[in-house]
Amino acid sequence: MNEKIQEIIKRDICESYNSNILRKFIDTGLEEIRACINCGTCTGSCPSGRRTALRTRSVIKKALDGDDSVLKDIDIWLCSTCYYCYERCPRNILVTDMVIKLRNIAVEKGYILEKHFNLAYNVFFKTCHAISAKGENNKKWRELRESYKLPSLPPTVHSYPEAVKECQTLMKEVKFKKLLDQIKKKIKK
Repeated sequence: MNEKIQEIIKRDICESYNSNILRKFIDTGLEEIRACINCGTCTGSCPSGRRTALRTRSVIKKALDGDDSVLKDIDIWLCSTCYYCYERCPRNILVTDMVIKLRNIAVEKGYILEKHFNLAYNVFFKTCHAISAKGENNKKWRELRESYKLPSLPPTVHSYPEAVKECQTLMKEVKFKKLLDQIKKKIKK
């Protein structure tokens, strides 16, 4: 099918559902969300849902309905991204990818858990690693590495200051730093 026809079909789908969230799913190739029959297999098979309030089916239904409250819902952050819902889905819907996309949209709109923001801003951006190996809190860990005749820092960005600078430059180029700064302003209000 040619691109113009595909674009018309996508536009018509978005207009018929009247959902900005659905439009973002379709724009990123996740249009199979429309195939959801709301059977609940994703919720029934979700390991996170057994221990938390996560009800995957409700999250997807809200997204399909264009309910923006899903972006503020803590449930989108409870998914462990194990892909078990996808493996069990009778329609082969990439539910996990949709939850990740919902998280991305939520962050773009400034809805992020404070713990996640602090990790992104105070650890990831500064060290380019999700877990900092430096600092007093990790002294015992570095000593343990040395006791096994390993370098105190693993061969990650921790060991290569130039890699940290490159990573930070990349995060600035893709406007990750700008996004974090905007969210920081919203949090302070």
